[in-house]
Amino acid sequence: MTVSAGTAGWYLRRLSRMGPREVGGRVADTVRRRRWRSGLPDCPDVTGARFTALLPAGTVAAVPPDAAKRLVAEADRLLAGHAVFFGVDRDDLADPDWGYDPKTGRRAPSGYAFDVPYRDEDAVGDIKQIWEPSRHQYLTVLAAAYAITGDERYAERVAAHLRSWWTANAPLRGVHWTSGIELGIRLLSWVWIRRLLDGWPGAAGLFEDNPVALRQIWHHQRWLAAFPSRGSSANNHVIAEAAGQFAAACAFGWFPSSARWRADALRSLERQLRGNTFPSGLNRELATEYHGLVLELGLAAVAEADAAGVPVPAPVRLVLLRMTDALAAIVDNRLRPPRQGDTDDGHGLVVDGAGTDRWGSLLATGDAVFGRLDWWPEVTGTDVRTPLLAALVRPYAKGGTTPTVSRPASRPAHFADAGMTILRGPGGIWCRCDGGPHGFLSIAAHAHADALSVEVRHDGVDVLADPGTYCYHGQPAWRRYFRSTLGHNTLELEGGDQSVSGGPFLWTRHARSSVLVADTSGTADGGTDRWSAEHDGYQRSVHRRRVELTAASRELRVVDEVLGRPGPRRAVRLAFHLGPAITADLVGNRAVLTWTRDGEDRSAELDLPGRLDWRAHRGESDPPLGWYSAGFGRKEPATTLVGTGFADGTAPSAEVTEFTTVLRFRG
Repeated sequence: MTVSAGTAGWYLRRLSRMGPREVGGRVADTVRRRRWRSGLPDCPDVTGARFTALLPAGTVAAVPPDAAKRLVAEADRLLAGHAVFFGVDRDDLADPDWGYDPKTGRRAPSGYAFDVPYRDEDAVGDIKQIWEPSRHQYLTVLAAAYAITGDERYAERVAAHLRSWWTANAPLRGVHWTSGIELGIRLLSWVWIRRLLDGWPGAAGLFEDNPVALRQIWHHQRWLAAFPSRGSSANNHVIAEAAGQFAAACAFGWFPSSARWRADALRSLERQLRGNTFPSGLNRELATEYHGLVLELGLAAVAEADAAGVPVPAPVRLVLLRMTDALAAIVDNRLRPPRQGDTDDGHGLVVDGAGTDRWGSLLATGDAVFGRLDWWPEVTGTDVRTPLLAALVRPYAKGGTTPTVSRPASRPAHFADAGMTILRGPGGIWCRCDGGPHGFLSIAAHAHADALSVEVRHDGVDVLADPGTYCYHGQPAWRRYFRSTLGHNTLELEGGDQSVSGGPFLWTRHARSSVLVADTSGTADGGTDRWSAEHDGYQRSVHRRRVELTAASRELRVVDEVLGRPGPRRAVRLAFHLGPAITADLVGNRAVLTWTRDGEDRSAELDLPGRLDWRAHRGESDPPLGWYSAGFGRKEPATTLVGTGFADGTAPSAEVTEFTTVLRFRG
């Protein structure tokens, strides 16, 4: 295989972020991949296997009617062959081509899995478009529709697609055997498909009495046992691998290696959940969507353990409890969490139809499993997943051997370990201030260069928005933009990012942030909340930011300071990204912002620093500026206000340059 200079440089940068143990593990993986090329072992004979991890009687009847209606509507769309993956409308789901990417029109090559260059969009296509249907989470939706309605059309479609997939994707052949997270989530889907199809006469013949299915299940677990994500890659991927392996080893525990796989996966799950989670309960990747993914995977794994009677270490439930309380603490008044860091719309378990609120569903499940605290926000929506999981998971309060834990008596607003502070004001004013670590582990794969950024909403509407993620592979200019400092509500110096990127999932130098003040007690009494932090990402200067939210005046004041030694002037760009619902009328250094919420007109005034020259940008592509990504693979034009100028540095008296921005909400 020919390696380009650019690719070689990436490998060297990536290698520099690994420790000796990780390097040794990856060398062993390479040797094992070469050895596995020579042939596959036979799946052990497990004649007489039976599936016993069933839902308790009456579980399906407990699904709320409106949630069931949404699910069936989604299942009917799937039966008609229609689905949307990452903004691409698919009408080929009646008979999928498992290696085809409709976005680029390319088809992934077949052959030995570890020879497939899945990161190369020119050779493979958009790998996310190819992988997503093969997580088989749309099949869990169809299986759930069968469980609720008894309509065998749903079960028959599931069976046809599984048989098609198993035929087209033999073990270790093709792109679907290249990434552990895909195998882990797929196994979890298969467990739930078998569970939800249990009333269908063909369920056993599809799974435990089917040699092809048994071979697939066994080889998935053998792969995961051999190639875990390691070291600097041990983020949400390793949790998905462990959760899927554990779920399969519990529910499909028919093989000679099942007990070992189950024990090893549970040890990994405990270690990685603890390692991936701050003591406060927030996910260490500081990417909120991955907080949701990890929480879903953890709850699903505990459900399998309790269904199989496998004891779960107390720290596993404790981490999931803290993650749930943390989620309840950070959402806005419409149950929307921060849009921090990367997102790829990944889910752990999908059994709901379109229109079901993911975060409300997680809080509802948390209520059923752990019990809600008085300060939790109310969840008014319904979902299918909560009654299904709650029927399997042993309620936390009845743990017996689980130690009593202290939970927050009031709603936390400052998470010191994660550097996240939430300021709240009247009328649903919500402001996230970011003064935390750049990201997780040495590569900080899912981090953005967003130190000291703010994210502001009014009654759930993005006013000062985090633009999102949009893409991972194949579009490097867009990937750079959505991760960049300019792509966030913070200050850029001398045209560079605060942290240094070495690739689309690699940062080689991390800005270090420190929170100086976090006083969130003021607005409760009509006063002022205050936050201040600084970072060292600019080598000749320090960026310090102060944020004050005053309840009485409904005013948010942001003061940016550039501190540095006397010297040449430094170029400054200060960006404020408006949400897609916001219209801005910019005159000089004042912008009037207007939007509509629930049929009611809303407005605010944004007074911008007068010492900068301000321009509005919207939907620009060369270079990218003025965009908002509501979800992976989707983007839409939105207004970005950018002020350009200089931080003075020509005299000792000019060591500190200050820029003040004031946002006032009307009415």
